Amino acid sequence: MGLATREAYGKALVELGAQNKNVVVLDADLSKSTKTADFAKEFSDRFINVGIAEQNLMGISAGLANYGKIPFASTFAVFATGRAFEVIRNSICYPKLNVKVAATHSGITVGEDGGSHQSVEDIALMNSLPNMSVFVPADARETEQVIKYAAEHVGPCYIRLGRLNAEDIFDESYEYQFGKGVQITEGSDATIIATGLMTAMARTAANQLREEGINVRVIHMPTIKPIDRTIIEKAARETKFILTCEEHSIIGGLGSIVASVTSETYPTKVVKLGMNDVFGESGTPADLLEKFGLTPANIVKMVKEQL
Repeated sequence: MGLATREAYGKALVELGAQNKNVVVLDADLSKSTKTADFAKEFSDRFINVGIAEQNLMGISAGLANYGKIPFASTFAVFATGRAFEVIRNSICYPKLNVKVAATHSGITVGEDGGSHQSVEDIALMNSLPNMSVFVPADARETEQVIKYAAEHVGPCYIRLGRLNAEDIFDESYEYQFGKGVQITEGSDATIIATGLMTAMARTAANQLREEGINVRVIHMPTIKPIDRTIIEKAARETKFILTCEEHSIIGGLGSIVASVTSETYPTKVVKLGMNDVFGESGTPADLLEKFGLTPANIVKMVKEQL
């Protein structure tokens, strides 16, 4: 098991800070949890704790971007995208300012904090905003590359990060490409398209299915917006159906986006695994993933049912 994507984010920020003096980091009194404390320790003159004031977090970041800085604004996903949505919309995306919203503790694996703190709608919210690019890395190595790409990318970015340690997916040869999906395994019977921590689970499920003679293609989507329409259409043409997997609501999330693409390019059956129009609950991450069916065993079951 590798590092949590939030841990990799903290390390990547420190490297960026040493390379580029225009990188500044802001947090809403959660720097130990979001791991921006790593940057604050090394570059205290370029770190701002705005306190528990998420709207100010985004507004100040917009102001800094207006003066040529590259601000990374961090808090929990539910606060970044929920409490501060209007400021992100009107102060960052509308003027297309160069702000990077890096939100941690996304999805139900926040755990015991419960449904009030488990953001299962943030991808849908950020994907709806013009000028916003949306990223959901799967492991530590990809997270570091996404953070470094975001610093170079001109325009608003939303980067969705998690609390739990993430299984390593990629080796040192991996190179993140903006707007491109990544085929993890080959297969012609079905396709699983996953993002974030669900990519590792999809890979595990595909390996189990292969032992039973069922060959499943697994595609990881590190960039949700812009989505890789080409790899989705290819999967629709070459496999019997698509199963999407996400630690997010199936309404407005990866599944909805994939289904929208196939309806316009090559209509095929798209089955969605995620949070089915419900909030999360309080519990251990493992228990919550089990309760809501976000497990390799349930992915295997769903693929078999469709076949």
